[in-house]
Amino acid sequence: MASTVNNADMTKAEVQAQPAPEPRGEDQWPLWEVFTQEKQGAPHEHAGSVHATDAEHALQNARDVYARRGEAISIWVVPSVAVSATTPSDVGPFFDPADTKAYRHPQFYKIPRGVRGV
Repeated sequence: MASTVNNADMTKAEVQAQPAPEPRGEDQWPLWEVFTQEKQGAPHEHAGSVHATDAEHALQNARDVYARRGEAISIWVVPSVAVSATTPSDVGPFFDPADTKAYRHPQFYKIPRGVRGV
């Protein structure tokens, strides 16, 4: 079953103090996933990956690769080994509980008059 890791409440010092993931080989640094935010209030979106020795190094590499032209105002880096995801075999058991919550579908809501752009 899928699980999540929430580092949103961690301070920058706590993130930087985390040990780097184990090297994948003697000739390659660990892989870090990069998430960028384009403007204030926008969600962070996966931008790509970088190799780095630690969190600070990953932030610097991510800045150089994904924010060099001012495309981002915020960057998150996460060790790739810390990312959990569902698998194709999870389609049934993992997502089935959502099927029993029909009230979440928009056909049950009425849009008030005067509301535009919905």
